[in-house]
Amino acid sequence: MTNSLGIYIHIPFCVKKCNYCSFYSVLPSGDIKGRYVKRITEELKRWGGQTARPINTLYIGGGTPSLLTAKELELILSAVRDNFNLLPNAEITLEINPGDDTLPLLKAAASLGINRISIGVQSAKDEELKLLGRRHSFKYAVKTVEVARFCGINNISADIMIGLPHSNRDSLQVSIDGILSLGTQHISAYILKVEEGTPFYRDNISLPDDDAVADQYLQMCTAFKDAGYGHYEISNFAKPGFESRHNNRYWLLEDYIGIGPAAHSFFEGKRFYYPADLSNFIKGSTPVSDGEGGDEQEFIMLALRLSRGLVFEEYKARFGCAPDSSLINKAKFFEQQGLCICDDRHISLTDEGMLVSNSVIGELI
Repeated sequence: MTNSLGIYIHIPFCVKKCNYCSFYSVLPSGDIKGRYVKRITEELKRWGGQTARPINTLYIGGGTPSLLTAKELELILSAVRDNFNLLPNAEITLEINPGDDTLPLLKAAASLGINRISIGVQSAKDEELKLLGRRHSFKYAVKTVEVARFCGINNISADIMIGLPHSNRDSLQVSIDGILSLGTQHISAYILKVEEGTPFYRDNISLPDDDAVADQYLQMCTAFKDAGYGHYEISNFAKPGFESRHNNRYWLLEDYIGIGPAAHSFFEGKRFYYPADLSNFIKGSTPVSDGEGGDEQEFIMLALRLSRGLVFEEYKARFGCAPDSSLINKAKFFEQQGLCICDDRHISLTDEGMLVSNSVIGELI
């Protein structure tokens, strides 16, 4: 296990909720952003007093972090550097939504040490973006990438969403081609799920059936692999050397601290989270326990999200024994179905296995 630590900072502000979004966010008004940033810096100071472990990944997500002003972003980054040992080679990510209003922040972000951005593109088809409730057009995604590169940020991730209403292989190919045209180093891909409480749920919107979504997923996997992106995690693709170091923390069961309402943490064997309540967070609420973490089942479940899979030597190093033989026997069965690979070194899911990962992993553990 590495001794380094990751930090996630949640920025819970959105100008408008997307039609599919179930994440915690609120509309910023008055001086709420300033008060929130002040509270974030206080929590960073408190956590910095509790651990001396070096920080090698910092992720500022949301919500819409690009609603921050340059000064607000500077205050957050200064608080991280003042209270932690932020390593010189740390991966520092900022989520960005495309649009004219976010472009000025990119120059400030680069000057403050942001070296990776994640852009919420979602689709290259403007009619799909409108349906999703996004405020940008695809041309702004192109412009955001261009400006980021001009500012010296060359580690860029783009989001794409599949299984959209009325979508098919042809419409998806337009978005695949559009995403690839951006030339980003990383792509995050998500299958649209209709969550309770969202506009899509309220409107009972119709999505493609499971077989159609499976076809889209495999079509996307093939296209991105052919373009030189490694499929290193169920929902993530990267050029060699550009895998998200912060997100890998989650799957490798490495420690991270999440700060902000609805932010979760895994730290020294414990899981905890801040309640999804902005007002109480600003007033000083602290995290609540979410139980123990890091046992054998959780390790297996998370490792199998990665294309490298469950490596037996790593399991033995962590738990002092080899995986149970029943796990191997079950994996051999799924291997015959084309859903995983099982040899004397590891178990890993195929693309087809990743499609039904919940079921396969559930059976294995």
